[in-house]
Amino acid sequence: MTRFDEFRAAFKGEIVTPHDPTYEQAIDRWAANAQRRAAVVAFVNSPQDVVLAIKYAKDATLRIAIRGGGHSAAGTSSTDGGLVIDLSKHLNKVNIDPYQKLAYVQGGAEWRAVDEAAIKHGLAAVAGTVNHTGVGGLSVGGGYGWLSGAHGLVIDNIAELTVVTADRSILLANEKQNPELFWGIRGGGSNFGVVTEFVFKLHPQRTKVFPGPLVFHPDKCEQIGAFLDKWWPAAKLDEGMLVGMTRMQGNKQQRVMNTAVASPDLTIALVHEFFPHKTINSIPPDAMPYRRDLPGHALIDVQWKENTPENSLKAKEIADVIAAMVPQGEGYGNYTPDSDTLPVAGGVSSDKTRALFGEHYSRLQAIKKKYDPDMVFNQWYTIVPA
Repeated sequence: MTRFDEFRAAFKGEIVTPHDPTYEQAIDRWAANAQRRAAVVAFVNSPQDVVLAIKYAKDATLRIAIRGGGHSAAGTSSTDGGLVIDLSKHLNKVNIDPYQKLAYVQGGAEWRAVDEAAIKHGLAAVAGTVNHTGVGGLSVGGGYGWLSGAHGLVIDNIAELTVVTADRSILLANEKQNPELFWGIRGGGSNFGVVTEFVFKLHPQRTKVFPGPLVFHPDKCEQIGAFLDKWWPAAKLDEGMLVGMTRMQGNKQQRVMNTAVASPDLTIALVHEFFPHKTINSIPPDAMPYRRDLPGHALIDVQWKENTPENSLKAKEIADVIAAMVPQGEGYGNYTPDSDTLPVAGGVSSDKTRALFGEHYSRLQAIKKKYDPDMVFNQWYTIVPA
């Protein structure tokens, strides 16, 4: 019996390889440019399945990627020729404790499941700005959204984690148990293990919310800017706003005008995200850097239909031009650039990793040395052990 046969026999979930009819579906991602052709996709059914997947990957010298919701456009939940630990199919349950105001959320759940379960009790979790992202990736990378102004980042609202580490231990991490691991994962991404369950603090939330867009013609830009200048310094903690700039898509002529002149296959939008930082900034800088002093977050959205290297390169070039027009800052890693454009396959260069974590990097290196000295987990901003 081969190692793979032993792995498959002991594994309780499903294992998919390139020869299986469901393979293309198994490697599908929210962004087509994030798809990679894995050798093995392991749909884990329990923390014990994660243990088996890590063991097999190490024995077979396969790179490991972790998939929660598969929403990363950078390809961090995918791997070429490696093994994907996919939590989305089975580890996606949500349980609410309305008395303790806690949500027990498995690592493969999407935020919509958390929203739907919590609001039945008049509660809500700090989540992302859209509900079809995965809980896992957004949370370990920091995470912010509509309730961040009032209640901080997602990582500020994590009470406890269940983690499978590189040595195949299943650990509980909180302020008292494995506190350094708990600190490192909250913002350190997938560097330290696979989180199979999160426990989130919940907050009272009214059950009726009325959202919607307001659309203005370009001749209103100056007035909108003046309004933002007046509103933003005094914004209430429960307020937030997305301001997007793009062209109307109504008719053929308008759609043409919304594309890049040099690259007609690409469409472009620029979105500014405004969420009050008072609660977020109440956390000491040495605990969590984030983007404290920038007026807002600028998200450049470039989309294309044909997933070719040429289109990926064109998209990056256009995004770089637009990025040069807005203030620059550091401190949030969830909008990782497409890893194909970076010097380290599947990960981010060490210079960018140091820039992201700043003065925290040496402490994170010590945690990496303890929990993942062989760099088994290396798909995101990879921390090099001390």
